[in-house]
Amino acid sequence: MTIRVVTDSSCDLPRAVLQENGIATIPLTIHAGSREYRDGIDMPRREFYEQLPSFDPAPTTAAPGPEAFWQVYEQLAAEGATEVLSIHISSKLSAIVDIARKAAVETTAVPVTVFDSRQLSLGTGFQVLTAAQAAAKDASMSGILQLLEELIARIHVFAALDTLEFLRRSGRMSRAVSALGSLLRIKPLLKMHDGESTAERVRTRRGAMHRLTELLKEFSPYEQVALLHSNAADRARALLQQVRDIIPAAEVWMEEINPVLGVHIGPGVIGFACISKE
Repeated sequence: MTIRVVTDSSCDLPRAVLQENGIATIPLTIHAGSREYRDGIDMPRREFYEQLPSFDPAPTTAAPGPEAFWQVYEQLAAEGATEVLSIHISSKLSAIVDIARKAAVETTAVPVTVFDSRQLSLGTGFQVLTAAQAAAKDASMSGILQLLEELIARIHVFAALDTLEFLRRSGRMSRAVSALGSLLRIKPLLKMHDGESTAERVRTRRGAMHRLTELLKEFSPYEQVALLHSNAADRARALLQQVRDIIPAAEVWMEEINPVLGVHIGPGVIGFACISKE
């Protein structure tokens, strides 16, 4: 029995980790004017965030059609996979899970199980890596799914946005609310846990960093912590030094948030993806 794992580029796992664990990744797409960019292939993420404020009209995002998933599933079967586990961003945030399920039904070469991570970014990525490592140890599909369900309850992702402007531009909030937020210097703080997204309002950037630290304390102790940012590496490193006493002594990943999320949240975002011990 050989189980292979598939995900999409929104999982934010480092490329080396994906390659080392044999994880197949389907790139998502950003449309900017007449141009189309495949995440992680056609434009470096840092360059995307540098250009994001100047894109006119605002970029949009798209998932590939079922055929892109079907082709990956069939290729893995050709490579010897006897089962495929396809793990993707929360179905409450994207249609990717539904598209993958359509492709799974059309795949005849190998059984495909599609799993809704109920998370985003490295909240999904942690699950993808856990599944691939379990599959490498010959865990069964049912065993891996049970492992993921237990893991989901312990994964928290939370991030502070630097501005409301990109939520407004992407159509995720009204212009009036955006204008009010800018006037009051509101820094939205978004949280994701077990498929439920919530938000808080913080008045200043300093207040937002303080609230991130409070949340980090709230969900500790941890098995693993990763720092996420969108073109804000220096500020992210500074925050990391301030919270070193809260997080595990092991290496902490620092990853740039994928442009598919970046279209909506903009540059300057800092946050954490964490696995609590209990």
